[in-house]
Amino acid sequence: MGLQQIPSKGGIPSGNTAARPGSPVIGDTYYDGTLGFLLIYDGTSWIPCSAPSSSPTISVADIGTNVAYGAAQGLVTITPGTSGGKAEGYTVSSSTGGYTATTTGTTATITAGNNGSYTFSATAYNGFGTSPASNSVTQTLTTVPQAPTIGTATASTSTEEITVTWTLGNNGGKNLSSITITPYLNGTTAGTTQNAATTSSTSHVFTGLTAGSSYTFKISATNANGTSAQSSASNSATVPTIITVDYLVVAGGGGSTGSPTTNAGHGGGGAGGLRCTVTATGGGGTLETALGLLASTNYTVTVGAGGSSNSAGSDSTFSNITSNGGGRNLGGAGGNGGSGAGGSSTLNSGPYTKGNGTANQGYDGGGANANNASGAMAGGGGGAGNAGTTPVAQDNFSAGFGGNGVATNINGSSVTYAGGGGGGIFSNNSNVIPTGGTGGGGEGGHTNQSNPTSGSINTGGGAGGPMSNRGTGQTGGSGIVILRYVSNKTITIGAGLTGSESAASGGYKRATFNAGSGNVSWS
Repeated sequence: MGLQQIPSKGGIPSGNTAARPGSPVIGDTYYDGTLGFLLIYDGTSWIPCSAPSSSPTISVADIGTNVAYGAAQGLVTITPGTSGGKAEGYTVSSSTGGYTATTTGTTATITAGNNGSYTFSATAYNGFGTSPASNSVTQTLTTVPQAPTIGTATASTSTEEITVTWTLGNNGGKNLSSITITPYLNGTTAGTTQNAATTSSTSHVFTGLTAGSSYTFKISATNANGTSAQSSASNSATVPTIITVDYLVVAGGGGSTGSPTTNAGHGGGGAGGLRCTVTATGGGGTLETALGLLASTNYTVTVGAGGSSNSAGSDSTFSNITSNGGGRNLGGAGGNGGSGAGGSSTLNSGPYTKGNGTANQGYDGGGANANNASGAMAGGGGGAGNAGTTPVAQDNFSAGFGGNGVATNINGSSVTYAGGGGGGIFSNNSNVIPTGGTGGGGEGGHTNQSNPTSGSINTGGGAGGPMSNRGTGQTGGSGIVILRYVSNKTITIGAGLTGSESAASGGYKRATFNAGSGNVSWS
């Protein structure tokens, strides 16, 4: 301290503010009677040293990045006051929640609760007391997201996939940027993660896992601040082993009337409905999609019988695939079915209307016609590939031909199935033969053929229609079911079915079923 400020007696120099020494040096002391406390010169200014600090001022910034959910943090920057005593430290507090932090420096990190808006202030303290509160600053604090809550893991029944569900928590105050699903093989070994489709998704179909293996799953969410903790683990789910099976399902063909009417031609039976995933399907429909089936699970196969005279064909089925039996003709209008039966005609009444086919399985039968009073021509039964034809009334007595079937190479070579039966012609002058459609359709009765013929077995062909006094109705051809699958799988054929599995060829095996109903499964 300067010698000029050392009194010979009477203590520390004192006076009013204006009387402070004009040329002090570091360490000089002075009692300011105006202010009422001691001052000490720090080389720049006179600093109070016997009074509480004056109020500081503060600013607050959100830390956010990588801050755990539930522990939002703000960085408080403190500017000391200039009119009070020197501060020994500062206390920062929030008006909500009572959160506090202390520091001896000019920055402090205060940890609040969840993300949200908080109002902060600070006080300074020293040995002489605590300053009044600083200015108030309101700041929104953010964190990483809250961990999602796990739902369930559910294995598919038709694909090698598992669907995982969850519930999202708080986003930490910032929009989510991704949701991540992590699989754990046998509940322990983490696999490759996948992201949900959107940041609001609450489920994800997990693909690419190992068939036959069991997994649990954990979910995490990410925003601009970082990634949440993972959820708890889901239940364990086993990835199914799925076998892709192509199919040909042909129903039984429709029969023709067993009681021919005098002076009449009767419509041909409609072919059985045809559904297929290889080469082509029936009714001009879009090629169907192979089924994904679970290994070691039973699936039903039924081979439809051909309709007897006066009867429609029976349905054929595989799993959830059903082909409808072909329509029959009872001597009048053609019946509806997988393919429709042809309409009938008599000299005394008619002609009668055709039967309708089923969409994506087969076509309509042909309509009937008559030629003056000397002939009656019936329509051909519809086939899987074409409609039965309608005869034209003219002197040469045209015939109603059965509609053609559909060719498929599901068995390794092209075979045609489900042709419609030809319609019967009543006339002693007709030499036209009402043929059945390709694919097993029966020939209709006519002058040179006393009896119509049945549809061919295991083709689903429709029966040929009779003419009056020249034979009776016939039976539709029985259906068939053929299944194709990869060669490393083996089928088990249950009781009640007549069928067999072929040797592997071209990377596939085939199972062909000719009759009956029962279960099949694969391993």
